[in-house]
Amino acid sequence: MTKQTTITADEARFPLSKLVLSPMNPRQNVPAAEVEELAESIWTAGLIQNLAGIMDGKGGAEIVAGGRRLRALQLLAERHADLAQVRPELANPPVRIAPDDSTAQAWAVAENAARRDLHPADEIRAYGKMERSGATPAKIARAFAVTEKSVYRRLALAGLPDAVIDALSANEINLSAAACFTVSSDEARSLEVLEQCKGRNWSDYQIKKALKPDAVKETDRRAKFVGIEAYKAAGGRVGSDLFAEETLLDDPDILDAVFAERLAEVAENHERDGWKWVEASQADYLAYWFLQENGFARIYKEQGDLSPQQSERYDELAELAEADALDEAGEEELAALNAITEGDFTETQRAHSGIIIYVDSRGEMQTVEGLIRKADKAEAIAAGVLAQSQHGADDGPKSPISQKLRDDLGRVSRGARQHAALRDPDLLIDLLAYQLSHNLYWSKPFGLSVEDVPNWPTTEADGYALDERLTENPPRDMYGKDLGKSFRAFRQKGADHIRGELVRFLAAQLRGGDEKLAALIEKETQPNTREVWTPTAANFFGRVGGPYMVDLWRDLLDLSSDHPTATTFEKLKKGEKAAKLEALFRGDHELRSALGVTDEQAEKIAAWLPEGME
Repeated sequence: MTKQTTITADEARFPLSKLVLSPMNPRQNVPAAEVEELAESIWTAGLIQNLAGIMDGKGGAEIVAGGRRLRALQLLAERHADLAQVRPELANPPVRIAPDDSTAQAWAVAENAARRDLHPADEIRAYGKMERSGATPAKIARAFAVTEKSVYRRLALAGLPDAVIDALSANEINLSAAACFTVSSDEARSLEVLEQCKGRNWSDYQIKKALKPDAVKETDRRAKFVGIEAYKAAGGRVGSDLFAEETLLDDPDILDAVFAERLAEVAENHERDGWKWVEASQADYLAYWFLQENGFARIYKEQGDLSPQQSERYDELAELAEADALDEAGEEELAALNAITEGDFTETQRAHSGIIIYVDSRGEMQTVEGLIRKADKAEAIAAGVLAQSQHGADDGPKSPISQKLRDDLGRVSRGARQHAALRDPDLLIDLLAYQLSHNLYWSKPFGLSVEDVPNWPTTEADGYALDERLTENPPRDMYGKDLGKSFRAFRQKGADHIRGELVRFLAAQLRGGDEKLAALIEKETQPNTREVWTPTAANFFGRVGGPYMVDLWRDLLDLSSDHPTATTFEKLKKGEKAAKLEALFRGDHELRSALGVTDEQAEKIAAWLPEGME
């Protein structure tokens, strides 16, 4: 039978000046912020847990358990000179005294090793229960010695379905995932999503999207344009994401209807300004290509001129404005003078043109003014509003090369430039540094954006062979991957691999820049389109007309129109012509011997490119 020994301990109060931290205490270093927070809690709620220590033989005690509490009490004594009078229980805290060193050492280790914070689920339930009993957040904070902010965050979760709190308690979801459920007031839907996400490591975004798949944030451009009140007045429901501190609009259909109605009202107001037509667009941006694609011509405001007196006054006001010394009347006068210089559309201009109204990504209304539709161009020209185009579509003969073919040829040319650029990695990296440090806008040398820089024709690899680094780089699916782990693995492959990947990516994004920069790049890289592309029946000859191929055959072989070789070729069917030309360009030895192709003609064939191709 093992003998049990009961250890007894005395408790006594000591002035703070008689208490020091024992070397046995494992908490020798504590962040100042923690001490500050605990001091506030003790001042509010009192010393809930006593200190523990061992006598020092000088009438005081060394604290082995409660080092943070001791520091917090000492901080309060520094702040409150009258602590002994106003809070004597804190100026003379109770200390449990260990009977010997071994007991003191055991206390020092046990308190810190055995301490466990409340599980968040237990805190949520406890705080919620106290609130339902009438306790205020401040009272709850004092009772648990925590901050009011912490209480508010837990109470925000107290109204969740019990099943969600149970899942949190069982560690089937984490605290962040539980907070996502506050966006939903539909308990059935919440329980359904809970079952789907438990143990599946869903992101917060996935959970919120599953709970409210159609919800729109208040930062949506439509919501900002019409306003939340107008949306609610139309019957739209509003929810919230308490932890993201954002409002959610639960009825996107209603938002769309209110947005369209408001946009129509704005358009109607502009119709009164004398425009021939006003159109409201649902887009958030109208690019230049939109105007081109829809065949709009554009005219601009007639600028006004200031009189000598107005010009002098304008300079005076501008100087005051720059010195931030312009009063309200001066601002109005300067705005009026600016309006004169900026000009306006004349009545005649408005009578032949229109405007498109849209709302940008910030929720602000924008207009594109002075647009003349295709059908109205003739009248606008007759009225002197629009100038006659000097580059009509019918000027000159129509090219035998279709636009689709021209696009393919352009891709091949770009591929050749990229192919050549791989030879000069330093140039590519220097260009990247240049682009990133300058605002090159549309003249940037690399397509470093979301748009593609195509280099692959629709005829695939027929007659086309790029460096494999431009063709054998399938996109990586990074969804759900550990990006930290992936990046570490990437770096472990070494500097040469990383540099090679950068060079490959930059070459695939190369598109040139402006005319002078593109010329400099080509001078450095010396691209040769025929190095990577050979015209074939599939990628070129079968896509142009028979007369074009006859002219090409004569030109390459230096034949007159009545030469037997030329007339024989002319009588062939289109497919046969294309096959003959393909064989000629592929260097068919028998064909070239039969035709008597000279070295000069062979060089011409090797260098030939269609018109417009570089």
